[in-house]
Amino acid sequence: MRAFVAFFKKEIYESLRSGKLLILLCLFVAFGVMNPAIAKLTPYLFRMLSEELAESGMVITEVTVDALTSWTQFFKNIPMALIAFVLLYSGIFTGEYAAETLVLMLTKGLARYKVVLAKSLLLFMLWSAGYWLCFGVTYGYNAYYWDNGTVSGLVPASVNWWLFGVLVLSLTVLFSTLLRHYGGVLLLTGGSVFIMYLLGLVPKLEAYMPTSLMNSAELLVGAATWGDFAESLAVTAVCCTVCWLISVPIFNRKQL
Repeated sequence: MRAFVAFFKKEIYESLRSGKLLILLCLFVAFGVMNPAIAKLTPYLFRMLSEELAESGMVITEVTVDALTSWTQFFKNIPMALIAFVLLYSGIFTGEYAAETLVLMLTKGLARYKVVLAKSLLLFMLWSAGYWLCFGVTYGYNAYYWDNGTVSGLVPASVNWWLFGVLVLSLTVLFSTLLRHYGGVLLLTGGSVFIMYLLGLVPKLEAYMPTSLMNSAELLVGAATWGDFAESLAVTAVCCTVCWLISVPIFNRKQL
Protein backbone atom coordinates (compact mmCIF):
# COMPACT_ATOMS: atom_id res chain seq x y z
CA MET A 1 0.00 0.00 0.00
CA ARG A 2 2.89 2.34 0.82
CA ALA A 3 4.39 1.79 -2.62
CA PHE A 4 1.05 2.56 -4.28
CA VAL A 5 0.62 5.81 -2.31
CA ALA A 6 4.17 6.88 -3.14
CA PHE A 7 3.66 6.19 -6.85
CA PHE A 8 0.29 7.96 -6.85
CA LYS A 9 1.88 11.02 -5.23
CA LYS A 10 4.54 10.91 -7.93
CA GLU A 11 1.81 10.98 -10.59
CA ILE A 12 0.14 14.00 -9.00
CA TYR A 13 3.48 15.80 -8.68
CA GLU A 14 4.26 15.04 -12.32
CA SER A 15 0.96 16.59 -13.40
CA LEU A 16 1.72 19.66 -11.31
CA ARG A 17 5.28 19.97 -12.54
CA SER A 18 4.31 19.61 -16.18
CA GLY A 19 1.59 22.26 -15.85
CA LYS A 20 -1.16 19.89 -16.96
CA LEU A 21 -3.20 20.43 -13.80
CA LEU A 22 -3.12 24.19 -14.30
CA ILE A 23 -4.14 23.78 -17.94
CA LEU A 24 -7.04 21.53 -16.91
CA LEU A 25 -8.17 23.98 -14.24
CA CYS A 26 -8.18 26.89 -16.69
CA LEU A 27 -9.84 24.76 -19.37
CA PHE A 28 -12.78 23.56 -17.30
CA VAL A 29 -13.33 26.92 -15.62
CA ALA A 30 -13.25 28.62 -19.02
CA PHE A 31 -15.84 26.22 -20.43
CA GLY A 32 -17.95 26.67 -17.32
CA VAL A 33 -17.98 30.44 -17.78
CA MET A 34 -18.38 30.20 -21.54
CA ASN A 35 -21.73 28.41 -21.40
CA PRO A 36 -23.76 31.17 -19.68
CA ALA A 37 -21.66 33.85 -21.41
CA ILE A 38 -22.62 32.59 -24.87
CA ALA A 39 -26.26 32.34 -23.79
CA LYS A 40 -26.15 35.88 -22.39
CA LEU A 41 -24.56 37.29 -25.55
CA THR A 42 -26.88 35.48 -27.99
CA PRO A 43 -29.60 38.20 -28.05
CA TYR A 44 -26.99 40.88 -28.73
CA LEU A 45 -25.44 38.88 -31.53
CA PHE A 46 -28.81 38.31 -33.17
CA ARG A 47 -29.62 41.99 -32.76
CA MET A 48 -26.44 42.92 -34.62
CA LEU A 49 -27.20 40.41 -37.36
CA SER A 50 -30.80 41.59 -37.69
CA GLU A 51 -29.64 45.03 -38.83
CA GLU A 52 -27.54 43.52 -41.60
CA LEU A 53 -30.16 40.96 -42.64
CA ALA A 54 -32.93 43.57 -42.66
CA GLU A 55 -31.37 45.03 -45.81
CA SER A 56 -31.91 41.65 -47.47
CA GLY A 57 -35.53 41.51 -46.40
CA MET A 58 -34.98 38.99 -43.61
CA VAL A 59 -36.45 39.69 -40.19
CA ILE A 60 -35.14 38.12 -36.99
CA THR A 61 -37.57 38.09 -34.10
CA GLU A 62 -36.57 38.80 -30.52
CA VAL A 63 -34.50 35.98 -29.01
CA THR A 64 -35.16 34.95 -25.42
CA VAL A 65 -32.50 33.08 -23.45
CA ASP A 66 -32.76 31.27 -20.12
CA ALA A 67 -31.02 28.56 -18.09
CA LEU A 68 -31.97 25.95 -20.70
CA THR A 69 -30.03 27.90 -23.34
CA SER A 70 -26.94 27.84 -21.15
CA TRP A 71 -27.23 24.15 -20.25
CA THR A 72 -27.73 23.27 -23.89
CA GLN A 73 -24.47 25.09 -24.55
CA PHE A 74 -22.84 23.09 -21.74
CA PHE A 75 -23.60 19.80 -23.47
CA LYS A 76 -22.34 21.22 -26.76
CA ASN A 77 -19.03 22.33 -25.25
CA ILE A 78 -18.20 19.43 -22.92
CA PRO A 79 -17.13 17.14 -25.83
CA MET A 80 -14.38 19.66 -26.64
CA ALA A 81 -13.27 19.61 -23.00
CA LEU A 82 -13.13 15.80 -23.07
CA ILE A 83 -11.09 15.83 -26.28
CA ALA A 84 -8.64 18.32 -24.74
CA PHE A 85 -8.39 16.12 -21.64
CA VAL A 86 -7.59 13.02 -23.69
CA LEU A 87 -4.99 14.94 -25.73
CA LEU A 88 -3.30 16.01 -22.50
CA TYR A 89 -3.28 12.60 -20.82
CA SER A 90 -3.06 10.03 -23.61
CA GLY A 91 0.67 9.89 -22.96
CA ILE A 92 0.33 9.01 -19.28
CA PHE A 93 1.75 5.53 -20.00
CA THR A 94 3.59 6.06 -23.27
CA GLY A 95 5.70 8.87 -21.82
CA GLU A 96 6.94 6.43 -19.17
CA TYR A 97 7.73 3.84 -21.83
CA ALA A 98 9.80 6.31 -23.82
CA ALA A 99 11.72 7.54 -20.76
CA GLU A 100 12.02 4.00 -19.35
CA THR A 101 11.19 5.35 -15.88
CA LEU A 102 8.90 2.46 -14.99
CA VAL A 103 11.67 -0.11 -15.16
CA LEU A 104 13.48 1.34 -12.15
CA MET A 105 10.33 1.49 -10.02
CA LEU A 106 9.27 -2.03 -10.94
CA THR A 107 12.69 -3.43 -10.10
CA LYS A 108 12.36 -1.82 -6.67
CA GLY A 109 9.29 -3.92 -5.96
CA LEU A 110 6.36 -1.85 -7.24
CA ALA A 111 3.69 -4.28 -8.46
CA ARG A 112 2.56 -3.74 -12.03
CA TYR A 113 -1.12 -3.71 -11.18
CA LYS A 114 -0.43 -0.78 -8.86
CA VAL A 115 0.94 1.20 -11.80
CA VAL A 116 -2.27 0.66 -13.75
CA LEU A 117 -4.40 1.37 -10.68
CA ALA A 118 -2.56 4.59 -9.79
CA LYS A 119 -2.63 6.03 -13.29
CA SER A 120 -6.27 5.01 -13.80
CA LEU A 121 -7.27 6.55 -10.47
CA LEU A 122 -5.49 9.78 -11.39
CA LEU A 123 -7.36 10.02 -14.70
CA PHE A 124 -10.67 9.24 -13.02
CA MET A 125 -10.14 11.84 -10.29
CA LEU A 126 -8.98 14.57 -12.65
CA TRP A 127 -11.84 14.00 -15.09
CA SER A 128 -14.40 13.91 -12.28
CA ALA A 129 -12.99 17.04 -10.62
CA GLY A 130 -12.75 18.95 -13.89
CA TYR A 131 -16.15 17.90 -15.18
CA TRP A 132 -18.04 18.72 -12.00
CA LEU A 133 -16.08 21.97 -11.58
CA CYS A 134 -17.27 23.00 -15.05
CA PHE A 135 -20.78 21.92 -14.09
CA GLY A 136 -20.61 23.89 -10.83
CA VAL A 137 -19.39 27.09 -12.49
CA THR A 138 -22.17 26.91 -15.09
CA TYR A 139 -24.73 26.10 -12.41
CA GLY A 140 -23.65 29.08 -10.31
CA TYR A 141 -23.85 31.57 -13.17
CA ASN A 142 -27.18 30.17 -14.31
CA ALA A 143 -28.58 30.46 -10.80
CA TYR A 144 -27.46 34.10 -10.71
CA TYR A 145 -28.88 35.11 -14.10
CA TRP A 146 -31.83 32.74 -14.44
CA ASP A 147 -33.42 29.81 -12.58
CA ASN A 148 -31.94 26.30 -12.80
CA GLY A 149 -35.21 24.94 -11.43
CA THR A 150 -36.85 25.47 -14.80
CA VAL A 151 -34.59 22.84 -16.39
CA SER A 152 -35.71 19.23 -15.96
CA GLY A 153 -33.46 16.18 -16.10
CA LEU A 154 -30.29 18.18 -15.43
CA VAL A 155 -28.68 15.76 -12.96
CA PRO A 156 -29.25 12.53 -14.95
CA ALA A 157 -28.13 14.24 -18.15
CA SER A 158 -24.93 15.38 -16.44
CA VAL A 159 -24.27 11.94 -14.94
CA ASN A 160 -24.70 10.36 -18.38
CA TRP A 161 -22.05 12.57 -19.92
CA TRP A 162 -19.69 12.12 -17.00
CA LEU A 163 -19.94 8.33 -17.37
CA PHE A 164 -19.28 8.57 -21.09
CA GLY A 165 -16.08 10.46 -20.26
CA VAL A 166 -15.10 7.67 -17.85
CA LEU A 167 -15.54 5.17 -20.70
CA VAL A 168 -13.29 7.19 -23.00
CA LEU A 169 -10.61 7.29 -20.30
CA SER A 170 -11.02 3.55 -19.70
CA LEU A 171 -10.32 3.00 -23.39
CA THR A 172 -7.31 5.30 -23.12
CA VAL A 173 -5.89 3.18 -20.28
CA LEU A 174 -6.55 -0.06 -22.17
CA PHE A 175 -4.83 1.07 -25.36
CA SER A 176 -1.99 2.60 -23.35
CA THR A 177 -1.19 -0.84 -21.94
CA LEU A 178 -1.30 -2.30 -25.45
CA LEU A 179 0.66 0.31 -27.40
CA ARG A 180 3.90 2.19 -26.86
CA HIS A 181 3.13 5.30 -28.90
CA TYR A 182 0.99 8.32 -28.02
CA GLY A 183 -0.43 8.61 -31.54
CA GLY A 184 -1.58 5.00 -31.56
CA VAL A 185 -3.41 5.43 -28.26
CA LEU A 186 -5.20 8.50 -29.60
CA LEU A 187 -6.05 6.78 -32.87
CA LEU A 188 -7.52 3.65 -31.27
CA THR A 189 -9.41 5.59 -28.61
CA GLY A 190 -10.94 7.94 -31.15
CA GLY A 191 -11.53 5.09 -33.57
CA SER A 192 -13.37 3.05 -30.94
CA VAL A 193 -15.69 5.94 -30.14
CA PHE A 194 -16.30 6.48 -33.86
CA ILE A 195 -17.15 2.81 -34.39
CA MET A 196 -19.60 2.94 -31.48
CA TYR A 197 -21.14 6.03 -33.07
CA LEU A 198 -21.53 4.25 -36.41
CA LEU A 199 -23.09 1.21 -34.73
CA GLY A 200 -25.45 3.59 -32.94
CA LEU A 201 -26.85 4.61 -36.32
CA VAL A 202 -28.36 1.13 -36.60
CA PRO A 203 -31.85 1.46 -35.06
CA LYS A 204 -31.74 -1.89 -33.26
CA LEU A 205 -28.36 -1.11 -31.69
CA GLU A 206 -28.80 2.58 -30.90
CA ALA A 207 -30.22 2.08 -27.40
CA TYR A 208 -27.25 -0.10 -26.39
CA MET A 209 -24.41 2.08 -27.64
CA PRO A 210 -22.47 4.18 -25.09
CA THR A 211 -22.44 7.03 -27.61
CA SER A 212 -26.18 7.38 -27.01
CA LEU A 213 -25.22 9.08 -23.74
CA MET A 214 -23.99 12.03 -25.80
CA ASN A 215 -27.66 12.75 -26.58
CA SER A 216 -28.38 13.41 -22.92
CA ALA A 217 -29.40 17.01 -23.64
CA GLU A 218 -32.75 15.51 -24.71
CA LEU A 219 -33.49 15.04 -21.01
CA LEU A 220 -33.43 18.81 -20.53
CA VAL A 221 -36.43 19.38 -22.76
CA GLY A 222 -38.37 16.27 -21.77
CA ALA A 223 -37.75 14.58 -25.12
CA ALA A 224 -36.42 11.54 -23.23
CA THR A 225 -36.36 10.05 -19.76
CA TRP A 226 -33.44 8.55 -17.86
CA GLY A 227 -35.03 5.14 -18.37
CA ASP A 228 -34.49 5.56 -22.12
CA PHE A 229 -30.74 5.44 -21.44
CA ALA A 230 -30.86 2.38 -19.13
CA GLU A 231 -29.38 -0.02 -21.70
CA SER A 232 -26.60 2.32 -22.80
CA LEU A 233 -25.76 3.11 -19.15
CA ALA A 234 -25.49 -0.60 -18.36
CA VAL A 235 -23.36 -1.33 -21.44
CA THR A 236 -21.12 1.64 -20.68
CA ALA A 237 -20.59 0.51 -17.08
CA VAL A 238 -19.74 -3.02 -18.25
CA CYS A 239 -17.34 -1.70 -20.91
CA CYS A 240 -15.56 0.47 -18.33
CA THR A 241 -15.17 -2.47 -15.96
CA VAL A 242 -13.91 -4.79 -18.70
CA CYS A 243 -11.39 -2.21 -19.91
CA TRP A 244 -9.94 -1.77 -16.43
CA LEU A 245 -9.88 -5.50 -15.72
CA ILE A 246 -8.11 -6.59 -18.89
CA SER A 247 -5.65 -3.69 -18.74
CA VAL A 248 -3.92 -5.28 -15.72
CA PRO A 249 -3.06 -8.69 -17.27
CA ILE A 250 -2.04 -6.98 -20.52
CA PHE A 251 0.32 -4.67 -18.66
CA ASN A 252 1.66 -7.61 -16.61
CA ARG A 253 2.81 -9.26 -19.81
CA LYS A 254 4.13 -6.10 -21.45
CA GLN A 255 7.82 -5.88 -22.27
CA LEU A 256 9.08 -2.55 -20.94
